[in-house]
Amino acid sequence: MKIYTRTGDKGTTALFGGTRVPKHHIRIESYGTVDELNSHLGLIRDQEINDHHKQVLMNIQNKLFTVGAILATDPEKSTLKNGKERLNIPKISEEDITQLETEMDAMDAKLPQMTHFVLPGGHQTVSFCHIARCVCRRAERLASALNDLEPFQPESLTYLNRLSDYLFVLARMLTQELNAEEVKWIPEKQD
Repeated sequence: MKIYTRTGDKGTTALFGGTRVPKHHIRIESYGTVDELNSHLGLIRDQEINDHHKQVLMNIQNKLFTVGAILATDPEKSTLKNGKERLNIPKISEEDITQLETEMDAMDAKLPQMTHFVLPGGHQTVSFCHIARCVCRRAERLASALNDLEPFQPESLTYLNRLSDYLFVLARMLTQELNAEEVKWIPEKQD
């Protein structure tokens, strides 16, 4: 199978289901940003972090492919006229969301209480987490805008929201595990 197809040479691409749209369509921006996020998670997973974090990140990467598939699907082509599903696309479940919450709760139990905002940084791996968190928030904003135009599975949007929270907590956990300094943001006092 060739990687290049030449079908996108005029600025369009095909959605799952065959519909062609411009490459700048919000649906493409949405799943493209999810793909970008997935690449950042791969970068974090390639760092010297514990195996549990690596396994959780790999699971999340798999779930992001599911989110991407949902976002890449033309809603008009996803179901048949009788209401049955036409395309065999996996879904994000409540259990997937709960797994992120469970991971956050376990990490939070080991972390000092947060009393201030935290400046991103302190260690390269922690910074990668904060970058991924920001990309995740952008993916969520784009997906939210798409959902306003063409609604899709609500759990996918919830998953992106919870994932950005998870990445923040993971950044704090990695700060502790890597013996990095967590720098609090203390606003300057105005005269």
